[in-house]
Amino acid sequence: MEERGHINDKPDPDPNRSKATSKPTRTQLHVKTYEWVTINHVNFLTISGGGVLDRQGQQAWNCNKNKNCPKLPINLSLNFINNSIIQDITTKDIKNFHVNCISSHNVTFKHFTVFAPEDSPNTDGIHIARGNRIKVIDSVIKIGGDCISMGDDLSDVFIENVKCGPGHGISIGSLGGNVQEKDVKRITVQGCTFTNTDNGVKIKTWPSAPATLMISDIRFINLTMVNVRNPVIFDQQYCPWNLCSMDKPSLIKISNVEIMNTKGTTATSEWFIFTCSKAKPCDNIRIGAIDLKYIGNTPAIITTRCENIKPILPANQNLPVCSGSLASKSKPPPK
Repeated sequence: MEERGHINDKPDPDPNRSKATSKPTRTQLHVKTYEWVTINHVNFLTISGGGVLDRQGQQAWNCNKNKNCPKLPINLSLNFINNSIIQDITTKDIKNFHVNCISSHNVTFKHFTVFAPEDSPNTDGIHIARGNRIKVIDSVIKIGGDCISMGDDLSDVFIENVKCGPGHGISIGSLGGNVQEKDVKRITVQGCTFTNTDNGVKIKTWPSAPATLMISDIRFINLTMVNVRNPVIFDQQYCPWNLCSMDKPSLIKISNVEIMNTKGTTATSEWFIFTCSKAKPCDNIRIGAIDLKYIGNTPAIITTRCENIKPILPANQNLPVCSGSLASKSKPPPK
């Protein structure tokens, strides 16, 4: 499948239009399917050609503030796709997620470009779940949400040389809300660069939730941070919009994680945040070769936040991971 040129959509939905009294526009009819382009049950699919899928979502980004707004659609939905490659394609200014890749196996995204402004809400780049052997390599993602997000029942994911930012970084989760969720394992994020992102890499699970899956064998290696607020976060008290209770800890176990060779600059002085579960503490978390520099405007003490975790550190690592603190100078004033 070859996609050339620029495919545009209308900028609807109009948040002032009443669904009950108005004839729906073409775009609103698309909205009811929640997907703009959908491909299901295909083996040996290739999507290429250098084209642009432009959803023109600027008007819709304020739509969620209006009760009459319909659910906003995904740009490209790939379901039950096997042995396939998506390359040299750009997706731009989506109203919701750019790409969903669900229940798929042996799929590669290469030279894939995703773009939306930093203030575009919930515009995740690539969301992957319930699959295995998924690769995202040599790609650029600049958005208002997660550059790449990963759901449950996922294994053997390889993410390399992705330039992420602005956005919310690369995340595993959120997980735990559904009792039927399955394990996430063997995930590698390698050689990626994060620029002006809220987070670098993040694992997030819900408290007081029924799922008991495991997140294991995770490798975050050779990462570069450029003015990143939170380079590494494990958040097992993740509770967006206050939709959950904090009464009980998360029942998800995080284990066998490597965080190695992380370098660059940070916008905040709290470099690592580990809020692990009291019920199932984080286990066998190895951290080493960290070379970060705080470049905030005011002097600060470099710290890490640690709950229910005892990381394994090399003897020569001068980093206050879960103990002590490290003084840091502020960056010099601009000339």
